[in-house]
Amino acid sequence: MRVVYNTDRIYLHGGIEKVMATKVNYFANHPNFEVYIVTTEQQNKLPCYFLDSKVKLIDLSINYNRNRSYFSIANLIRAIKHFFRQKRLYIQLQPDVIISPNYNFDHFWLPFIIPKKTKLIKELHSSRYQEPQQRKQKGFLNKCYWKLQDWIESKYHKVVVLNKDEALYRPGSNLLVLPNPVEPNENKAKLVSQKVIAAGRISPVKKYDHLIKAWKLVYEKQPEWELHIYGDAYGSALDELNILIDKLDLASVVQLLPSVDDLTHTMLDYSVFAMSSETECFPTVLLEALSVGLPIVSYDCPNGPKNIIKDHEDGLLVPERNIKLLAKSLNLLIKNDSLRKEMGTKAKENCKRFHTDQIMAQWVEALKSIKK
Repeated sequence: MRVVYNTDRIYLHGGIEKVMATKVNYFANHPNFEVYIVTTEQQNKLPCYFLDSKVKLIDLSINYNRNRSYFSIANLIRAIKHFFRQKRLYIQLQPDVIISPNYNFDHFWLPFIIPKKTKLIKELHSSRYQEPQQRKQKGFLNKCYWKLQDWIESKYHKVVVLNKDEALYRPGSNLLVLPNPVEPNENKAKLVSQKVIAAGRISPVKKYDHLIKAWKLVYEKQPEWELHIYGDAYGSALDELNILIDKLDLASVVQLLPSVDDLTHTMLDYSVFAMSSETECFPTVLLEALSVGLPIVSYDCPNGPKNIIKDHEDGLLVPERNIKLLAKSLNLLIKNDSLRKEMGTKAKENCKRFHTDQIMAQWVEALKSIKK
């Protein structure tokens, strides 16, 4: 079976890119699959995550200008080029399945340019919990947009969501619930360092300002502990967080660090993983934390954490936007060595349900079924 992952670029760190690498490496080593990644703007850069040599890479060299609106004249011209290059390639490749894990211009035209035998799958990697309210907003254009969106998605053979709660937001009968996988990890964090880790892109949706404010409360009781946040900066968010750190006089114990290629290896040097996001669909970083036996403290935001963390077993779920309870939960694990290690052991055990072989076996069956 010839499977194509259709995306924009794979040279930046991100959850979609990490999960995609795990999946394509699995398919590449399966006797019944041939796998491609087709990008639009790889710009001759190396993938940020390891890809098996059997994975075939094709870049269409569209190179949208991301400093300008998608609807600028320059990008609309690129979109026309994108349309014709993509259509020509897929006629040539004749893939059995195309999987599209993010949104680009081609989201709207893919169902209409693929070969007749090709099946099309859309993966939804971000939470859609706000959609019900957005759909209720008044206005002719808003109604038209959602009708168009629903009609386009109905043309995909399957729309994959990552947990059962996200399925509630999607209309139509072509839904499939398949969680993200994580590679098994033989290593286990010792949970003895006086450090807490958080990781993810430095952007407002991650609410790192909440985590830093919570750390001010932690610092008052545990001044010897440190918080390290790993992630690439988006917009002005990094500068704003640095200002907040200085304002709260936390520069000696809070560090903002760049993304690393092997996050699970880095996690081994920490004792707790923290997440303060406003919304998460199914964050791979939580799976990675569990895989090395890190207990987790996370906001119970829509809708990913509660579908990964077993509250008071391998981590603590905190009511979202409650900074005081976030700090209290962090302090609980910091002070209680035995609880921290007990949760760490449970984390490694509970993570097995998301191991690559188990999740990818479901993908194989889903692809076989869709091709019947």
